[in-house]
Amino acid sequence: MTNELSPAELTQLLESLESRLAYQEHWLDTLDQAVAQQERRLEKLEQLSSLMRERLREQYQALQAGDSQGDTRPEDEAPPHY
Repeated sequence: MTNELSPAELTQLLESLESRLAYQEHWLDTLDQAVAQQERRLEKLEQLSSLMRERLREQYQALQAGDSQGDTRPEDEAPPHY
């Protein structure tokens, strides 16, 4: 019993492998695009996080400076009906 394939079977096998390879290449390209897009979004989110952290630091410092001077701001006071 031999394991030799006919030319038609070899052609069919080769076409099947080529089809699988093309499908895998398509998915690799799709995944590569998705990863690149996520990387861009992550960079934007990191920039936004850094900006927010800096603004929070500035607000905290301004609040500390205001507390040390004893100044009260109108928005910190309770409304008259309390």
